[in-house]
Order: sequence, then structure tokens, then C-alpha cells
Amino acid sequence: MNTANKLTMVRIALIPIFLAVLYIGFPGSNYAAMAVFIAAGLTDIADGYIAKSRNQVTDFGKFMDPLADKVLVCAAMIWFVEQGIMPAWAVLIVIIREFMVTALRLIAVGNGRVIAAGISGKIKTAVTMICLAAMFLPMPQWLIYVNVAAITVTTVISGVEYFVKNKDILSWDR
Repeated sequence: MNTANKLTMVRIALIPIFLAVLYIGFPGSNYAAMAVFIAAGLTDIADGYIAKSRNQVTDFGKFMDPLADKVLVCAAMIWFVEQGIMPAWAVLIVIIREFMVTALRLIAVGNGRVIAAGISGKIKTAVTMICLAAMFLPMPQWLIYVNVAAITVTTVISGVEYFVKNKDILSWDR
């Protein structure tokens, strides 16, 4: 297993640790969970860089890397919903966008085309990770709204971009 794939596996292994820290709930657990979340996010940056710079892009990485990201992000958001910090409708928008983009990519692959992540998708991921990490800190309600709005807006914009740039894939004649 190459280095990039090992980092993806580390991120996957960090997800249950992240959840355990949150649900055990000891003094300072929010800070510990934030540290695990940030560490997992940094493995995403590192494995992407390593995979591209060392030409270690694999089918395993293409499948597991985005899946690990989605599970990590959804785990954090669902916990925030459970704590009454984040509204469920915002999480639903994120989940719907992920399913729709995944479906679009599957249709594209069926037609011999690969849809690479666009710049808005990368911005969405960065904004989501930063905002979720920040939400582990004590903050006023208005700042939570700003974080949720940033996540939601970048999610919608990147989803729309995927469909606008690839609208030919969804032709009714296929």
C-alpha cells in the first residue's frame, strides 16, 4: 500500500476515535475532538499532495479518499445536529449534494468520462472543514450561523457548478 493510501486509512481509523471522544464526553472533549478532526483533515491534504506529486493515484484512493471525507464531515455534522448546534436542513443539503454529485460521476463513468473535482468543490471542502473545526470552539450563536451559511452556500454553489459544467452527461437521449 502506498503512502497516500496509508494516509487515507489513517483518516478512516480516526473517524471512530473522533466519535468516541465526542460521545464519551470528558472535560475538554470538544477540544480533543477538534484536534482529531483537524488531524483527519490534514491527512486528506497530505494524501492528495502525495498521490499527485509521487504519481500514487490509485483506484483505491479515488474511491476511499472522497468516501472517508464524506463520512468524517457527516459524522461531525450529525453530532452538531444532535447537540442542537447545527440545523438538520443544512446537513440535508450537504448530503443531497453529495449523493447528486456522486450519481453524476457514476453516469459520467458509465459514458467513459471522469469528472475531476472542480475549484468550487475544493473550496467547498476547505470551507466545510474549517467551519466544522471552528464550531468545536465556544462561539456566539451568530457566528455559528455564519459557519452554517458558509458551509451551505459553498455546498450549493459547487453542486450547481458540477451540473452546469457537465449538463451534457444528463441528456435525455442517452
